[in-house]
Amino acid sequence: MLTLSSEQRRQLRAEAHSLNPVVAIAQQGLSDAVLKEIEVCLKAHGLIKIRVYNDDRAVREGYLASICETLVAAPVQHIGKLLILWRPRPEAKAHAKKPAAKTKRRAKRSYQ
Repeated sequence: MLTLSSEQRRQLRAEAHSLNPVVAIAQQGLSDAVLKEIEVCLKAHGLIKIRVYNDDRAVREGYLASICETLVAAPVQHIGKLLILWRPRPEAKAHAKKPAAKTKRRAKRSYQ
C-alpha cells in the first residue's frame, strides 16, 4: 500500500472533487472482475472514485484496505459510499511524444 502525506492527500481530494465514480461495487462484492476493472482505471487515470452499494461502513473500509493492498494504491478518502484511490500512472514508452512533422513554409517574396 502506498502512503501519502497530508499535503498530497489534500491536493488529490481537491482534484477528485469533480470526478465521477468509474467503478461500482454492488451485490457481488469485491470480485476478481471488479479488481481487474479498478486496475484498468488506475492505469488510465491514476486518480479514481469508486461507489460502493453497501450500507455497512466496516465493509466499505475493508474493501478500501483490500483494494489498496492488492493493487498497490494509496487511499485518498472514504466519504460516505465513495472511495477515492490514487496510484501514480506508469510512464509508457510506447506513448512517448513523436516529433511534430515539419510543415512546408512558403518563401517570402520580396517586392523590390
